[in-house]
Amino acid sequence: MAVEVQGKLVSILNAVTGEGRNGAWTKQEFIIETFEQYPKKICISAWGEKIDQLKRFRIGDDVKASINIESRQSANGDRWFTEIRAWKLDPAGQAPQQFSAPTQQYAAPQYAAPAQNFQAPNQGAPQYTPPAPDSNFQPAEAPANSNFFSNEGEDDLPF
Repeated sequence: MAVEVQGKLVSILNAVTGEGRNGAWTKQEFIIETFEQYPKKICISAWGEKIDQLKRFRIGDDVKASINIESRQSANGDRWFTEIRAWKLDPAGQAPQQFSAPTQQYAAPQYAAPAQNFQAPNQGAPQYTPPAPDSNFQPAEAPANSNFFSNEGEDDLPF
């Protein structure tokens, strides 16, 4: 899974070295605080030559980290460990270093002018006018035996 995270570099932890079955390794973790409405602090690991990319930044710099998120199970199978590894670090807000910005701007397509006999909607069409209110209009009255609007009679509500 490849994801990008942008934030302010708030801490760089000490490098850790060790020896594994594939030889010596070096890891350095750093903390980024995201730019979200509710900022989150994320601990990210840089391994091997990625540590050199981390050395370009200072505390307080805005960083864009391209990361992989990976989990692995412990040897006895009762726990899982999740690690966030940086595979590329760039200053936030800038294009990646291996890509160059395009030199030409995209030109919007040009459209031909509309035909001369084109007529906009409602030009020359009859206009709608609503009917005038009838001054003799009287609303219908409820039947005399109806208790719909009165409090008289039996209440049929279940509560």
